[in-house]
Amino acid sequence: MGPVVRIVGNGAVAVAIQGLTADQAAILRDLIRSLDGGISVAVRSTPAGKDVFITGGRDRLQRLPEVLRSNSHVPPALEEKITFRLENYLRLDYKVSCGGKVLDLGKRTHLMGILNVTPDSFSDGGRYSNADKALEHAREMVVAGADIIDIGGESTRPGAEPVPEAEELRRVIPLIERLAAELTVPLSIDTYKSSVAQRALQAGASIVNDISGLRFSRDMAGVVAAYGAAVVVMHIQGAPRSMQQHPVYEDVVSEVLAHLEEGIGIAVRAGVDREKIVIDPGIGFGKTLEHNLTLLNRLGEFCCLGRPILLGTSRKKFIGTVLDIPEPDQRVDGTAATVALGIEQGARIIRVHDVARMAQVARMTDAILKSVQST
Repeated sequence: MGPVVRIVGNGAVAVAIQGLTADQAAILRDLIRSLDGGISVAVRSTPAGKDVFITGGRDRLQRLPEVLRSNSHVPPALEEKITFRLENYLRLDYKVSCGGKVLDLGKRTHLMGILNVTPDSFSDGGRYSNADKALEHAREMVVAGADIIDIGGESTRPGAEPVPEAEELRRVIPLIERLAAELTVPLSIDTYKSSVAQRALQAGASIVNDISGLRFSRDMAGVVAAYGAAVVVMHIQGAPRSMQQHPVYEDVVSEVLAHLEEGIGIAVRAGVDREKIVIDPGIGFGKTLEHNLTLLNRLGEFCCLGRPILLGTSRKKFIGTVLDIPEPDQRVDGTAATVALGIEQGARIIRVHDVARMAQVARMTDAILKSVQST
């Protein structure tokens, strides 16, 4: 497999190259030390080999790929790995095209409003199962600032039972047709069934939000490609019915990152435009409290995959656990904390129930970050 390249740290960016030989580590160390400052290098010995950490500001590290390419002693495969990860991490110009609309994620954080038309969702089960109420709620979310409406006809809360395809279609297709005829924002179908996704795309949806990361339905990626849709590739360990029973990871960030990278590959090989892929680390989907907190704390590391990050923390159980709030609809302030931190760590789309409140959080956080970036 060769050396592992990761991007770590907050503020200053650190490129971590793990599993190098002593000679490779020495070459990188000497090369970085020969530069004119602004970048530091440290070497650490581990049982797997030498780890090198190259740290500096964004402007300084932008020069690193050129420096690596100009040095014949750096193995080409290693230079390509470092360059790929770093250029992805530093990228800011994401634009996702869906249904003739372009989401310019480089300008500001976008909000995905949650529209569950199920009787058993963890937070608002049954509230919008009536088509007229669902339509009215979608209108309200758009007015409040939603850039995308995400429609789900099957609850994927922990312990949820699967819903037959016919029932899921009955719940979502007529609603999508009505929403597509009225709303101007893109519609997303929250499903892991390729048949439901296909019908939803025919009805007017332009994004597929797949909790399985294109794994549960073998032809899901092909359906997305055939319709030129955008897709959210999410991480999950297990299935909704049992995912929270005993989630175990050796390194949750590395394992989730590898799963998402593989999902991107599945999509691209099926013909999905890479620029239409969004990634989601799957907070709460086969993770303990500590796993969720670690993923939030290290969310920025997922930027190295070169695709925009969607973050879905809204009203989730881990917030209630930390704050001792059993009622999901009382977890708005806790959600706001995760949204602000997530945006600071690189999230470009925030999937939320409380659109008006989170729109304010996103705008304020964007303003602060824009001020910092301009100094």
